Amino acid sequence: MTSIVYNTATTLNGFLADERNSLAWLFAVDNAGAPDMAAFMARIGVFVEGSTTYEWVLKEENLVAEPHKWQQFYGNRPTFVFTSRQLSIPEGADVRFVSGSIAHTLPAILAAAGEKDVWLVGGGELVGSFLDVGAVDEIVLSVAPAALSQGAPLLPRTIGSERLTLDSAVKCGQFAQLTYSIKK
Repeated sequence: MTSIVYNTATTLNGFLADERNSLAWLFAVDNAGAPDMAAFMARIGVFVEGSTTYEWVLKEENLVAEPHKWQQFYGNRPTFVFTSRQLSIPEGADVRFVSGSIAHTLPAILAAAGEKDVWLVGGGELVGSFLDVGAVDEIVLSVAPAALSQGAPLLPRTIGSERLTLDSAVKCGQFAQLTYSIKK
């Protein structure tokens, strides 16, 4: 059965990126023993992200000028980008721009995933919109030993403990990986 998973790194105090949308804080953490992304990626059939996340990846990895790198990150999997703007697409990438409601787009996302899972890459507001319609099954947090005074919040929603079940807590090098299932 296809699951919709929000898997992300976060600071101790719940930020994804700093006020300049930088992940420098994350790249400064020793990644020896970090969570195994290869095992997670084997589960994934489709990516979903907001335009800020998509633009950050394009810029950070220079993917428009070096489209061959797209395969290293995304492979042949489709990527749905929620946006109201026209954005660049790296040559050969399966990027699908969508807008409007999550409920309207969800059937196409699930169909594209096939028997595999959907990775909600981010950002937090997009994931919050998926939570609003009951379309998140699992949250996987890699909590890094860093804190920021401001930036992009992990999840700008209120979710009570009655909806979250801690499935695992694992030390992965300098990270604590917490996995929660979400009650609908």
